[in-house]
Amino acid sequence: MGALRLGSVSPRSEPVLAKILVVDDDPRNLLAMEEVLRSPGIAIITADSGEAALRHLLQHDFAVILLDVQMPRLDGYEVAGLIRNRPRSARVPILFLTAFNKDDLHVFRGYSAGAVDYVFKPIEPLILKSKVNIFVDLYRKTEEIRRQGEEERRLLIENLRVRSEKLQTEQALRRREEHQSLVLQSLPIALYTASVDEDHRQLHFTNDSIDRITGFRPEAFLERPDFWSSRLKPEDRDRVLSQLQQLRDEGAVTLEYRWCCADGTERHFLDQTLLMHDDEGRPRECFGMWFDITERTQMEQNLLHASKLEAVGRLTGGIAHDFNNMLSVVIGNLDLLRKSIQGNETAERRVRMAMESAQHCADLTYRLLTFSRRQPLQVSTIDLKTLMPGLLDLMRRTLGERINASLQLEQEIWPTQVDRAQLEAALLNLAVNARDAMPEGGDLTIAVENRVMEEGTAVSAGEYVMITVSDTGTGMPPEVLQRVFEPFFTTKESGKGTGLGLSMVYGFVQQSHGHVEIDSVPNEGTSIRMILPRTQGVVERRQETPPAVVEPFGAGQTVLVVEDDPAVRQVALSTIRSLGFEAIEAASADEALRLLKADGHVRLVFSDVRMPGELNGIDLAHLIKQETPDIRVLLTTGYVDGDETIDDVDLLYKPYQTSDLAAKIQSVMAAPQPPDVKSLPAPAPGSAAE
Repeated sequence: MGALRLGSVSPRSEPVLAKILVVDDDPRNLLAMEEVLRSPGIAIITADSGEAALRHLLQHDFAVILLDVQMPRLDGYEVAGLIRNRPRSARVPILFLTAFNKDDLHVFRGYSAGAVDYVFKPIEPLILKSKVNIFVDLYRKTEEIRRQGEEERRLLIENLRVRSEKLQTEQALRRREEHQSLVLQSLPIALYTASVDEDHRQLHFTNDSIDRITGFRPEAFLERPDFWSSRLKPEDRDRVLSQLQQLRDEGAVTLEYRWCCADGTERHFLDQTLLMHDDEGRPRECFGMWFDITERTQMEQNLLHASKLEAVGRLTGGIAHDFNNMLSVVIGNLDLLRKSIQGNETAERRVRMAMESAQHCADLTYRLLTFSRRQPLQVSTIDLKTLMPGLLDLMRRTLGERINASLQLEQEIWPTQVDRAQLEAALLNLAVNARDAMPEGGDLTIAVENRVMEEGTAVSAGEYVMITVSDTGTGMPPEVLQRVFEPFFTTKESGKGTGLGLSMVYGFVQQSHGHVEIDSVPNEGTSIRMILPRTQGVVERRQETPPAVVEPFGAGQTVLVVEDDPAVRQVALSTIRSLGFEAIEAASADEALRLLKADGHVRLVFSDVRMPGELNGIDLAHLIKQETPDIRVLLTTGYVDGDETIDDVDLLYKPYQTSDLAAKIQSVMAAPQPPDVKSLPAPAPGSAAE
């Protein structure tokens, strides 16, 4: 099997299709340039406005752009600037077309906007085609070089694969022909022989590697006939002994089992046994090798755990948007209904119960997304010394009289930066699990202390705050302990546990750049430690909860609600109007842009992030900030994908209550006005700007 020759790489035979974007508000010019530039291997795409050109740029890659300078709404200079600001199109050559502004000042402005050349009207077809062909040829050569690079990279990978396969084949042959060469003292491998006639499997180890691996000297395996089998994990013993019975028929067996070492720990071993024959073909003895695969097994378990996290994340992310939209309709209508039934205690109690249940559903979805790391945490700097006493009181009311809950705090506790709601939920989750492990009652202790971690530990060296939740409950056996953080794993009876509690704790701490450790002894108790990094930030004081009923404050101001789901849109419109605003609606970003051009009184755009069409809510927010920065934008969503950039926009997560929306609108409207923006009309009395 020879190596591949990279020098024989040739470009692909199919020609490179070059796309040219022609932008001009005059259809006659578009038709003329399309006729001039039409050629095999060239695709002409036309646009009659700057907005249409930007939409084409979202769908195609172009070899060159011909851009008219004089256009309504967005002129050529503005379109060129937007093209240059977009990384994907920043390097596309732009040729300005103009019949005016031939003086040096305007030409210099064009070059500053990103043009590489000018073509003046009336256009000379030969000159235009020559200039365009230069950039088309450059684009094709660039594409050919890129394709050739990809082909070379593919062949290089193929070459490495072939070499790897050849090396693996040679190693396999070497292992079969020269098995003695595997005896290397530095490897966790032990060689042994065994008789084929013995009732028990007595292993004669040929080196001292077994001592390093198990803690037993080779002689220990010969002192008792059943020494090896007696230290097999009981759950593995019958299977392994049954496989050994097949050795005479098959000539070789591969065993994988757990075995108890001298220090009491269980390690995973791969035991490969061959049946050796004499010159006459009769079975002579067994030859075998022990491999310590404990670390590999642990890595496989970690990979399985990560795969489950990813599966839950994909499942949750897939349903979160639609589920939170439905919850938005439920919570929004309950919120509106609550205002109309004031004074009816029975109806108010039923609405309150329904609202609490819907909010619990929303919290579960949020925690699932956080656990699978598909939802950004809403972090703040927390003072645990202030937080913990109040949380302990809540725990005591939840745990009941049989549980003696206590708190141990160091004199000075460092601040940490976490999601406060998630931290409280994690601690309550651990407390409830501890209560369930102490059905007859017991002690629950929460200890908070500062800890400086050194190199070589499970977390990076540095300063941390460690929260330890300990109980005196039933504890967990090792086989349960190693699975407690798996999603959907639970030892509780059906209907009494989801199997997500500890998984969510694990996901929250990992997303907070911390670490979780757990110790448990059957019939003695369990300790779970959350290790969270210290922050140097200033502790943020928690704001007062807004009142349940919000007084209208938006009189005289107009809000544009952009939402593709009709039910969610109607609830949002009703909620906005209940706050005193005038509200108009749009089902897409494109429709919203048209309404903004037609209605000059819109003060705030309240838009969903995920919508059908070429533009989503984030694109809409960016366009509004660029074109009409005096209009404020507030986005809302039930799910944020990791690929979406939301750092530079104001965001409200679905589902939300009227008080949440009111507080967010007041915050957005009261934010400092962007520079170089004309002053807005004075808001009505009682509005958010006061």
